[in-house]
Amino acid sequence: MPKDFSAPLETLASGLAHHQAGRLAEAEAAYRAVLAAEPAQSSALFLLGLLLLAAARPTEAEPLLAAAASLRPTHAETLFAHANALHRGGDHAAAIARFRAVLALDPDHPGARVNLSNSLRETGAPEAALAEAEAACRICEKSAPAETTRAAALLALKRPEEAVSAYRAAIAADRSHAPAHAGLAAALLHAERPAEALAAADCALLVAPKLAEAEFLRAMALAKLGTAPAAIAGLERAIARDPAHAKAHLNLGNLLADENRIAEAEALCRRALALDPDLVEAHASLAHLLTAQSRVMEAIAACDEALARDPGFVQAEWNQGIAHLLAGDYARGFARYEARHRSPRYAPRYPEPEGPVWQGDPLAGRSLLVHAEQGLGDTIQFARYLPLLAARGAAVTLACDPELIPLFSGQLGLAAVVPIGEPPPSTDFWVNQMSLPHRFATRLDSVPSPGPYLAADPTRTRRFAARLPTGPRIGLVWAGNPRHSNDARRSLPAACLAPLLARPGAHFVSLQVGPRAEEAAELSGLLDLSAELTDFAETAALIAALDLVIAVDTSTAHCAAALGAPTWIMLPHGPDWRWLTAREDSPWYASVRLFRQPAPGAWEAVVARIDAALAHRYNLAEP
Repeated sequence: MPKDFSAPLETLASGLAHHQAGRLAEAEAAYRAVLAAEPAQSSALFLLGLLLLAAARPTEAEPLLAAAASLRPTHAETLFAHANALHRGGDHAAAIARFRAVLALDPDHPGARVNLSNSLRETGAPEAALAEAEAACRICEKSAPAETTRAAALLALKRPEEAVSAYRAAIAADRSHAPAHAGLAAALLHAERPAEALAAADCALLVAPKLAEAEFLRAMALAKLGTAPAAIAGLERAIARDPAHAKAHLNLGNLLADENRIAEAEALCRRALALDPDLVEAHASLAHLLTAQSRVMEAIAACDEALARDPGFVQAEWNQGIAHLLAGDYARGFARYEARHRSPRYAPRYPEPEGPVWQGDPLAGRSLLVHAEQGLGDTIQFARYLPLLAARGAAVTLACDPELIPLFSGQLGLAAVVPIGEPPPSTDFWVNQMSLPHRFATRLDSVPSPGPYLAADPTRTRRFAARLPTGPRIGLVWAGNPRHSNDARRSLPAACLAPLLARPGAHFVSLQVGPRAEEAAELSGLLDLSAELTDFAETAALIAALDLVIAVDTSTAHCAAALGAPTWIMLPHGPDWRWLTAREDSPWYASVRLFRQPAPGAWEAVVARIDAALAHRYNLAEP
């Protein structure tokens, strides 16, 4: 009996009608019924593959479209659909081959050019991606998808201003093209124009209110504008709209980490990695979070994961260096720490002076500029290396924050101290200050000058001393610069110090400066001279008139320790790398004693230990 072809064809026609009417479940059922009767029915394979692809089910669509393409190898649209399934499923190498096959059949196929460009960009070939995108733009002039793809390639090539122009061209071609608005927001973020990025993301959401990527980019613009609570809420909305958005999970974790919500941040970072194991930024962020919990070996392993995927990834090298330093492995740590010079986040803030970098060259009779590249505390801590350079015969100029110039002038064997940011003098060599430990091959047992290497002005010190009461005189610092990325962890509420201030027999003096200096007025029994601490020479003079300094991890603590003053430093549970782990002393400062949080946020326990230590040191009575 001859085979009856009418039933499958009628079912196929019924499925197509359902498909065109948007009745997708009925269409899928009809196509599957056709394939159950005729597994090699090319039209059913093709149409079901398109339906599944449109429903964001590329893994299911791919074998159906592969089978259709094998049956219709010269049908460009079938090959194009299969290439799209490969692309959306993440098999970009196979997708590239398929898109090229489409173009061999139809060189002017705009969709194939556009999506070939996208696949090439995904495989790390942005130059080739740009060439294909420009070809697509020539084929279909003023096409929003083609211009958007060209812009994305420019952004991948780190040419954000050109990308901004290309995205604007895409929007001009089609103002309803949401990917162009979202892409413009991304390009503006890369161009450090967050206010404009926020407006572009808002436009994307007007066009496509449920677009998770637009919500994500809007949140990132808000974060750059300093409105963290709104950014956190925006990232939560992005995740609600797309639970598989790995970067939204990662960046939400990063923002929560800034608020000292470390456990939540780690969970979000691990979720991002579960969604995208190749997201190297998430491996690096996880390393940062693990280091903040003193889980240094896990942090080092997380950086290894990132570097296995991207051997040149700067943030992973830098984070791994910090983990090694916290573990006390200064050989590996300071070597990895040099990666900071290649960081896009770092380089714009610290432009390199002209001339050769000092790599350990002979210095006798030569001049050397030392560039104080990081915070005030770092500048003070690593000033100990300046006399070593002068001892090699160099005329050393230090470029540093103007606040430090009165403290350093006339000390450390310096030929000159100049304000950073102004044109530096011409010298034979220059070096970043934080590179000096690496240049001098510093190890735990060879830290130079753990004793005093700075001195206060005796005249200023006598002026302060004359105004202080007799008996134990103790300086207090409870907060650092609120702009510091770690400030939420290292600073404590001033009210936590109340048990110390209640101790009879001791006299407490505020060394707190900055925005939180006014909190001194809320603390009973605290002498506040902070208004007179106009620079670090004044701060050093007051410190020298005291018997003890108790401080959180700030530049004032470094100043006190560099002067050789007895200094007790209150540390968060995850301390900065320089304080190492599980020890009360420091190889950097002989006069320092460390008081560590036993758990994140446990400042009360730290203050209780200091209170007991004070009572013992000065034989103080109970309050």
